[in-house]
Amino acid sequence: MPRTHLSPNGKWLNNNMLRRLRMILEMIRFEHTIFALPFALIGMLLASRQSGVAISAHIVLWILAAMVGARSAAMSFNRLVDAPLDAQNPRTKSRHIPSGLLTRGQVGVFLIVSIGLFEMAAWQLNALCLLLSPVALFIVLGYSYTKRFTSLCHLFLGLGTGIAPIGAWVAVTGRLSLIALLLGLVVLLWIGGFDIIYALQDYDHDIQSSAMHSLPKRIGKAAALWVSRTMHACMITVLVLIGSLAHLHSPYYIGVLLAGILIIWEQSLVKPDDIRRVNVAFFTLNGWISVCLFVCVLLDSVMHL
Repeated sequence: MPRTHLSPNGKWLNNNMLRRLRMILEMIRFEHTIFALPFALIGMLLASRQSGVAISAHIVLWILAAMVGARSAAMSFNRLVDAPLDAQNPRTKSRHIPSGLLTRGQVGVFLIVSIGLFEMAAWQLNALCLLLSPVALFIVLGYSYTKRFTSLCHLFLGLGTGIAPIGAWVAVTGRLSLIALLLGLVVLLWIGGFDIIYALQDYDHDIQSSAMHSLPKRIGKAAALWVSRTMHACMITVLVLIGSLAHLHSPYYIGVLLAGILIIWEQSLVKPDDIRRVNVAFFTLNGWISVCLFVCVLLDSVMHL
């Protein structure tokens, strides 16, 4: 059989498409899936333990697909609707759409594909997942507009991410439960709390802009940090409650302890007048929190089969 070779134009086209895809993955911060994905897997494991439903490769595959689709849709939609505002903010004006690295059309196509992947995953899981999928999309996409009218936008971001463990629970059991809702509350408090910290970077810009809202802008940096700390303390409390309701064991509580230590460390890195280590607090430590909790839930599950 004769070999086929790409023409110079075909090779250029393939390289160009790969470059665009790489820029899109950079734009949506694909690596930040590490924040929500472990909690989705925690929801999956606990749902299986509480219901007795075995976890199949089919369920795992489509939960992962739903996570990738939902988060990619949320981030690409956020970049699209925020592009005019990003262009005005010194911190964000170099993002892909304002800087011209990607067009709105290219991001729009990726958004449609991401929504399609999410809906396909919901359809493959069960009827309740498919029924609730438009509600989930409304929440995760709607967050992008909340910063335009409320300083509680951080809670909406937490709510959008908190859908992950709830959705995974429904994917396994086909129904909702109190523990699933509490897992969603944990993520809401966690994400909302550290998004308040992250918003400190834009405090000066937000103060000068009437179009953007945030809790630091509304009540000041110091008070906002106390709200963040309170939310994170409540997060740990709810994790303990989940352990009690789900009859979990020492590996789980070790994970909760480690999460608490990392939360305290994260909060200690940022002061109202010193936000130089926001990125360490936001990206590094929060990634470890979700991974540690998942590993400990997994150990708890394996040890008590």
